[in-house]
Amino acid sequence: MEAVNTMERGTSLAAKISTALRRDLAEGVFRPGDRLPSESALTREYSVSRTVVREAIAILRADGLVEARKGAGIFALETKPEKEQPFKDLKTERISSVIELLELRTVFEVESAGLAAARRSPAQIETILEAHHRVGECLATGNPTRDADFELHLAIAEATQNRRFPEFLQLIRTGIIPRGELQGSAPGSRPKDYNLHLQEEHGQIVEAIIEGNAEAARERMRAHLRGSLDRYNALLRSRTMSPDAI
Repeated sequence: MEAVNTMERGTSLAAKISTALRRDLAEGVFRPGDRLPSESALTREYSVSRTVVREAIAILRADGLVEARKGAGIFALETKPEKEQPFKDLKTERISSVIELLELRTVFEVESAGLAAARRSPAQIETILEAHHRVGECLATGNPTRDADFELHLAIAEATQNRRFPEFLQLIRTGIIPRGELQGSAPGSRPKDYNLHLQEEHGQIVEAIIEGNAEAARERMRAHLRGSLDRYNALLRSRTMSPDAI
């Protein structure tokens, strides 16, 4: 397998590893029924954490390329003719695509926050806080917030105790944080005033989840995503109405 030695800042480590493993599966390095390297072996090979490896495997599982067998490991599955996957046609450099996804997320993640507030464990509170702090560190140092932002929303989804929530979030991951022309001077940046609100809005959501206030968590997540939607709608209106701009 080809190791990913250098990971570009602001991009997804898990996505890069899943892409490399996907290529190995397509090229026959792993045939149907073959056991993939262990989690610890992949961690060493790609020089990443176990969490990143698990996310990469989750992406492959969601695409039906591998399966986990309890106590045995991860195994390659028979590949089927590729069919169109949902959300694969997202054009994340277009403002209109970002707005479409934000409208969907507003419905989905509002309930995610409420369930997280009602069901979260102490360990999950700790994970949410750590993710929130990482976003703050990125803002303080001027680094892209893309991955840290996603990890916070994923930690909240996992705290619902419903595995379908994080699975769905992984499914739409590529479009959650916009790319391309929507970025500022640094990869992962947002509309000019976005980061001015980001940490404060996140903090309010996290506080409600810690307090176990499901209704407040829902309202604050709704306000956060609606605020994002309003900012991108404003950005859309400010752009020239050429096909390439929207």
